[in-house]
Amino acid sequence: MSGKTMSVGFMAAAAGISLLCLAPAIAQTAAETPPVNQAPAPGGNVTPTQPQFQELPSVADLADRLLPAVVEITIEAGSSSPAAPGASPEAPEGEQGQPSPEDPANPFRDFFEDFLRRGPGAEPQQRMTSMGSGFVIDASGVIVTNNHVVEGAETIEVRLSDDTVLKAELVGRDPKTDLAVIRVKPEKPLPVVSFGDSDRLRIGEWVMAIGNPFGLGGSVSLGIVSARNRDINAGPYDDFIQTDAAINKGNSGGPLFNLRGEVMGINTAIFSPTGGSVGIGFSVPSNTAKNVISQLIEFGETRRGWLGVKIQAVTDEIAESLNLDKARGALIADVTRTGPAEKAGIQAGDVVVEFNGRPVTSMRDLPKIVAETPIGSKVPVKLLRKGEEVIVTAEVGRLEDGEKLADAGTPESKPGAAAPAVVTLLGMTVSSMTDELRTQFSIDKDLKGAVITEVAKDSPAADKRLEPGDVITEAGEKEVQGAADISARIEEAKTAKRNSLLLLVAKGGKAAEMRFIALKIKE
Repeated sequence: MSGKTMSVGFMAAAAGISLLCLAPAIAQTAAETPPVNQAPAPGGNVTPTQPQFQELPSVADLADRLLPAVVEITIEAGSSSPAAPGASPEAPEGEQGQPSPEDPANPFRDFFEDFLRRGPGAEPQQRMTSMGSGFVIDASGVIVTNNHVVEGAETIEVRLSDDTVLKAELVGRDPKTDLAVIRVKPEKPLPVVSFGDSDRLRIGEWVMAIGNPFGLGGSVSLGIVSARNRDINAGPYDDFIQTDAAINKGNSGGPLFNLRGEVMGINTAIFSPTGGSVGIGFSVPSNTAKNVISQLIEFGETRRGWLGVKIQAVTDEIAESLNLDKARGALIADVTRTGPAEKAGIQAGDVVVEFNGRPVTSMRDLPKIVAETPIGSKVPVKLLRKGEEVIVTAEVGRLEDGEKLADAGTPESKPGAAAPAVVTLLGMTVSSMTDELRTQFSIDKDLKGAVITEVAKDSPAADKRLEPGDVITEAGEKEVQGAADISARIEEAKTAKRNSLLLLVAKGGKAAEMRFIALKIKE
């Protein structure tokens, strides 16, 4: 840790003390100011009002109650293990440039040497040690933490609040939500904490984080919920709680409590250019975690629902192209062959607006809703297709089975051939598919459509990041057989007085990279 980082850290600590002292200072000032309407006492003198201090709510009692249920987790792994650098919150922007624990310039070097069990001058170790946090949810020894805390671990040790050290075994882990469950065998029942309802958490509500930052176990920090429903591109189910309670490296897997002592989240990530807390930390909401954790305990793995589609966001331009009243729902970009969606009759270009009675207001809603739906259940799916509402019934599959199916191969192509043709429109040159173009751009052998061979700078096509080698498979929600079809779809859109044309594009000529693009045809 550099001197600059230390200075910032001390400034933040001083600011925290000032804030904590702010309320008593205000009470004192108010008490010393004579009341405006004070009635004179006998003798004509004003009797000073005695200071009336109301005891401020204290978090000390809460911390005393919760600390025993929070544990330190230490793992050992081989030097090539991916877990070695991971037992700490991940910073979305990376952590390049921060000093390592072994850096002589790091003022905490001595601490790290003790906690990592390395003495000064010790020989380089082939095994690596890292630390994180966790909390007990079952008195028999069930502990929740982050996946990246225990990923790749060969041995796991848990230090309890009374300094008892126990060996732990991995019960199960889930990389998609960065959650894991481990188990120890204590001699007596352990103190536990329970989950609360994170949907009731409000922005501005006080929260407490407890964990093992920098190996300095049993640390408590207090802050507020600064935002909810954050998407930091950490996984398909991002729905993070954002807090300014200090979360640092080593806090990973620790709990975020409300002032009732309920676990509202699992501290997972930080947003920091230095690797230290800058007041932006992220926690997995308890309502996301509860179902995952129960599955890990019961099965040792997750069992999520699966629909078998690729989706993308509905932008204003795409909404206009689809003749929707507003941008909403999740746009189906591709359907997995033989998957639940294909069997239900769902098609590319459909917009899912409701799944199993739950509204889908944006693309992010659908994966989470589907994942939480019981496998094998038959549910109604409300779609918008060519401006009309359609309801189909889909039998929910299992995501893990769907991933294996997707890895087995690409969807079958639709039949049809196109005569060679070349057109130039909207700043791009488009050619019907030929064997020469397929070889030149390494286009998937079964992919059909029109190939973009050239894109002009500062054109509508360039604005949408279309590139040579991209293949247009649909235009205006109709299959493209050749380049001439693109021209025809543009004329149809102009006749319908639309400002843009919806294209289904295989980026780089890959069937697995299908996406919809709304291309402006007029201002």
